[in-house]
Amino acid sequence: MQTILQKLLYEQDSGRDAVLVTVIRERGSAPRGIGASMLVGEKGRLAGSVGGGAVERNSELFALELLREHRSAERRFELHPTSSGDIGMVCGGDVDVFFRFISNGDVVWTAIAKQALERFSEKKAGTVVLSFAEGVPDSYSAEAPSGFFENETCFGIAVSPGERAILFGAGHIARALTPLLSSVGFRVTVIDGRPELAVPEAFPSAERVICGDLARLSDSLAVTAEDYLVVMTHAHTYDFIVQSQILRGPFAYCGVIGSASKRAVVNEKLREAGISDSVIERVHSPIGLAIKAITPEEIAVSIASEMILCRALLREANGMNEK
Repeated sequence: MQTILQKLLYEQDSGRDAVLVTVIRERGSAPRGIGASMLVGEKGRLAGSVGGGAVERNSELFALELLREHRSAERRFELHPTSSGDIGMVCGGDVDVFFRFISNGDVVWTAIAKQALERFSEKKAGTVVLSFAEGVPDSYSAEAPSGFFENETCFGIAVSPGERAILFGAGHIARALTPLLSSVGFRVTVIDGRPELAVPEAFPSAERVICGDLARLSDSLAVTAEDYLVVMTHAHTYDFIVQSQILRGPFAYCGVIGSASKRAVVNEKLREAGISDSVIERVHSPIGLAIKAITPEEIAVSIASEMILCRALLREANGMNEK
């Protein structure tokens, strides 16, 4: 969301209108989770993603129509091959997408973007609130929600400071990886269910250390579309338990430690749990760049290198050379 808001301000300063596109509901399997957003300008997608493929392309085309018509709208995309609204995807579910037209002279959205980006600079989260009702202005709240919310009058998108790395597992590799990631600009959160390992003293460079139930992650933290997720618990069972939760929502990067044979077994269980192949394919497993790493410290270097590369590619894809 940080990149989207930066791009929005740039478009406004350049005298160009834009459309903010947000997934607000989903049923069944869908390419991206609720809250996934992208910004569309007169030349097409500017930043962000609502899932790629036909959903994203059709959303982009519809947003261009709305740009010409200077209006907002809501639209459903059905992902069933035999449905009347078939768009060529067979995920098995469907998504509702909200399109907010934002004129280049919209002082409300200028204020929203500036407030949110100021909070970013302070490493504080907040919420962008969009209204369904005509004449009711959108707004920004400094309150940090647990995630996306919707009611009869509005919906809210959690805006985090971005580029947070969440390490699931507090073992030897996590201890080596945390200072590496901190040194290159990631804000690190470590979570583990073992109280003897999940202690702040073991991770002095981490922003947060959580001793929590890995089977109930939502009790301890909310994963956002800008988070980088590293799964390396102490057992394959827990790796699956974690993945079966985090892969149901948006994320920027997800890597899972383990061999190719382990990946095949876990992936089959994920499919049985309802995780789509399009999401599973986004997982980096075995994790890390192939540098023949052996020790925990070497493995940490390979993981950090892969995350740096993925971050750079995402920034390039969003047209941003710097954060």
